[in-house]
Amino acid sequence: MRVGLVCAHAGPPRGADGLTVGTHQHIARVAAELAARGHDVRVYERRDDPDLPETATVDGYRVERVPIGPAAPLPTAELVPHVSAFGAWLADRWAGDWRPEVVHGHYWIGGLAAAHAVRETDVPVVQTFHSLGVEQLRHLGRQYDGPGERIPLERALTRAVDIAVAQCNDEVDELTRMGLQRASVAMVPAGVDTAQFHPDGEAAPRDQRARILSVGGLSPGHGQEDLIRAMRLVGDAELVIAGGPPAGQLTNHAEARRLGELAERNGVAEQVKLVGAVPHDQMATWYRSADVVACTPRYSSAGRVSLEAMACGVPVVGYAMGGIADAVVDEVTGRLVPPGDVRTLGVTLRRLLGDNAGRFAYGHAAVDRVRCSYTWERTAGALERLYERVVSRRKPVEAA
Repeated sequence: MRVGLVCAHAGPPRGADGLTVGTHQHIARVAAELAARGHDVRVYERRDDPDLPETATVDGYRVERVPIGPAAPLPTAELVPHVSAFGAWLADRWAGDWRPEVVHGHYWIGGLAAAHAVRETDVPVVQTFHSLGVEQLRHLGRQYDGPGERIPLERALTRAVDIAVAQCNDEVDELTRMGLQRASVAMVPAGVDTAQFHPDGEAAPRDQRARILSVGGLSPGHGQEDLIRAMRLVGDAELVIAGGPPAGQLTNHAEARRLGELAERNGVAEQVKLVGAVPHDQMATWYRSADVVACTPRYSSAGRVSLEAMACGVPVVGYAMGGIADAVVDEVTGRLVPPGDVRTLGVTLRRLLGDNAGRFAYGHAAVDRVRCSYTWERTAGALERLYERVVSRRKPVEAA
């Protein structure tokens, strides 16, 4: 099958840490898995660097960099005016020898470009949003900083696609509230690289204190402030926060300073350690060094951190929402607490850190759960069946 994966953003920045490029990794892994199954896969992303080649072959699939807009990094809001040109470029490209049998849009920007490109053809469109503006706005409130046109354009995009792929049950519900029929929403969670994330291997250095690890970008809404407040109830343990800029730049980072001041005010500054950006290929060592991984973002559709931690055999304490609620089985692979309930979060962490046998049992169950339900092979297989279904049921467009 010929598959076109469209991401109207540029590829991940060179040298960026894995905490900022999770969705790009998702697209690349889906492309590689589909190519390994014998499909002809092409990934389309915006060219943001004139020194990059127009095309490249990676892991069996082809990357085509679309020369739309300035050859420089652009924020999402500045990509919107280029969507039509991106779609027109794709339509022209697909009018030649190679035309996809199915197009899969990623992010709302990529979905808009994909839908524009095939609007006068019988090529079906599958869409993965990765996050939804209306849901982020609900959870983040004033901290939501998405473009103003995002939410109405996402709603319009739901009417232009054949099927939407949700990554968690909360997202399924949200998409149906946006107007999609339930039969037009498929739940396909993200996968985990179990060759990279597993219990056996090196662990990052640590001292004798129990370690709680939090992983995520340093920006409001990722929940680190809740963990810092909860540390007052945890006792003698350290909270390690991985993410944000490189360690050498933390002193000039506004959110890092805010979190440091919050730790001082709560009397837990000696227990809180910010380590900055960690390359994704080193994250497994940090997960293995932890007694518990805490996942407390205000919004998380994929739950990637909880899955990677579980694959490394580490129990997760997380907020019962989004992908975290799907991944973590309460009292089996970790504990779920009500979002924003700092007191319950602190008490739960303290009790789990004091329960060696419980953490051991949760960790073993977590590894089994990931290997049974969250492998990339399973994700690619589900998408393959989905593509086959939409291709078979799409009827050719009648001549005008």
